[in-house]
Amino acid sequence: MAKYQYTAKDMNSKRVKGKIEANDQQELVTLLRNQNQYLMTCKDITEKEKNDKKLNLKELSEFSRQIGTMLGSGVSLIRAMSILVQREENVKMKKIYKDMYVKLQQGFTLSTAMQDEGRAFPELMVNMYRSGENSGHMDQVAMTMAKQYDKDYKVQSKIKNAMIYPIILVFVMLGCAVLLFTIIIPSFIDVFGDMPLPFITQALMGISNVMTTNWYWIMIGVLVIVAAIASLLRIPSVRYKLDRLKLKLPIFGKLNRTIYTARFARTMCSLYTSGISIINGLMIVRSTIGNKFIEDQFDMVITSVRNGVSLSQSIQKVEGFDVKLASSIYIGEESGRLDEMLTTLADDFDYDSEMASQRMVTVIEPIMIVVMAIMVVIVMMGVLLPVVTLYNDPSALG
Repeated sequence: MAKYQYTAKDMNSKRVKGKIEANDQQELVTLLRNQNQYLMTCKDITEKEKNDKKLNLKELSEFSRQIGTMLGSGVSLIRAMSILVQREENVKMKKIYKDMYVKLQQGFTLSTAMQDEGRAFPELMVNMYRSGENSGHMDQVAMTMAKQYDKDYKVQSKIKNAMIYPIILVFVMLGCAVLLFTIIIPSFIDVFGDMPLPFITQALMGISNVMTTNWYWIMIGVLVIVAAIASLLRIPSVRYKLDRLKLKLPIFGKLNRTIYTARFARTMCSLYTSGISIINGLMIVRSTIGNKFIEDQFDMVITSVRNGVSLSQSIQKVEGFDVKLASSIYIGEESGRLDEMLTTLADDFDYDSEMASQRMVTVIEPIMIVVMAIMVVIVMMGVLLPVVTLYNDPSALG
């Protein structure tokens, strides 16, 4: 159903403007005539009206938990959405809930209402709710989604918190470098005058001169580089190569493989336990991995499973997952407890990713401190060498 912005005239020839949903323009004309209005102009604003806000993991978890709790308590779906609309204080979230509430009143399913909100809800969540509608276990599916997104949020938060200190160190290093080259070093230029300077001092002063006289070009250059990198990342072939490189990097590569494996295991477990077939589950889960290199290999996996090969053998061919994944899935298949095995596996890899991120920070911190120390030593040498020369030979000033 499309949404139209229209201009019409009523029985008194007065112009009336508004928005209304209709399947096509003919239905729009009929709807307006029923209101004693006659269409003059209209414009399809369906795409424009779609919500651009993407709910974060915490918001997705809260939405699912509230829906699951109310449905499990016997509250009707429309009433549950009405309560969410009334309780929500965030303006954008309130608009999303209100739009969904209107859709439910019009007879649409919750999954359709979620899908019509554009980027607000991920494809995985929409498909999970659709499976819950078909099976009649909406409350259980909602609580499953709440638990999954809550775990994803906690893992993401732990990794982000672990990276805070290294990021602060980077900004401190950049701030110190700017301060040294734009304020401290220029103050020594007049002191040294025309005396012969060591190479290291000349190099530092050259950098300082470039930064103080051409700072605006440097800023423009940085912005151009950032824009160029952002544009390159939108090119599929570049994104593919970069995502492949992420898996090969020392230290970071193992962390990324662990995170992607945990994400696959948890998402596949949620889909499988909700009654979605393995093939359909693989088609959905591929878009949740977050790595183009791994995603492109899923065509091979899906084809292999369709041909009768087990999931464990098919997933073993994917480059980028931990080798433990295929072995664990095989045990789950043989024991008939694939859902339990996937859940346990996801929990194990979530813990591993947390530990790996902490180890990574442990390695990064001393490296960055050493880099900062080297910067300080170079600057001190550049400043102190001419001072020592001047102290030993005052005639060097000429």
